[in-house]
Amino acid sequence: MSHLYTTKVTAVGGRSGTIKSEDGILDLPLAMPKELGGKGGATNPEQLFAAGYAACFENAVIHVTRAQADKVRDDQIEVVGEVGLVPAGAGFGLTVTLDVAISGVDQAKAEQIVQAAHAVCPYSNAIKGNVDVKLNVTAR
Repeated sequence: MSHLYTTKVTAVGGRSGTIKSEDGILDLPLAMPKELGGKGGATNPEQLFAAGYAACFENAVIHVTRAQADKVRDDQIEVVGEVGLVPAGAGFGLTVTLDVAISGVDQAKAEQIVQAAHAVCPYSNAIKGNVDVKLNVTAR
């Protein structure tokens, strides 16, 4: 299978280390959140996952409406991603909530669009069956 896009990010030092993309655009320190006993003050893997998922999901909404009469444009949608770290057996798991607000459509259409986006979003597909994803939809 040919890739549409591939990237590499190197992590050194775990949750209290650094991350850097191969092109150098992403170059950040990491810190364990204060809520987990760390010092905080820097981003963490859960924030990065929430940011990536929210941005990708927003684009999936735009993608699924591209051929529809009710096209959703960048300025008509806002996605807030919330990622939680939870105990899971001997390890840990994630929970995800996406709050999706769409302007210019009614509630029923917004819910239909979000379900279609959830079916095509690569993040949604990657975690399907492994992570509980709650979708909250609001038409504005």
